Amino acid sequence: MKKILIVEDNPMNMELILDLLEFYGHNVTKAEDGIKALERLAEEKFDIILLDMQLPKMDGLEVLDRIKKNPETADVPVIAVTAHAMKGSEEHFIEMGCVDYVSKPIDIHKFRALIEKYLVEDSS
Repeated sequence: MKKILIVEDNPMNMELILDLLEFYGHNVTKAEDGIKALERLAEEKFDIILLDMQLPKMDGLEVLDRIKKNPETADVPVIAVTAHAMKGSEEHFIEMGCVDYVSKPIDIHKFRALIEKYLVEDSS
């Protein structure tokens, strides 16, 4: 069973993502802000991270920067989650260190394919 960290401050979005991932058979841990995300990452290892880019206390790009600078977490695939995807957003998130991104509202079919793509790549 793969372990996924969800970093999302909106309770409705968190529950939707959590329910989908658990339905797909994954072990999911929640973090409501960037600080809690870094705490969770210090406590356990994850196979993938879903990171909201608009977070309280510490924004997603700062969290991403810290993840990528830490040798313990640098290789964990991070998928950006954003409600404000504009032209050029995908390229920007990739340049910053994300492997991909998903826009809100989430298309559940594309979402599952995206998650499975990176979990399969990780296990090969």
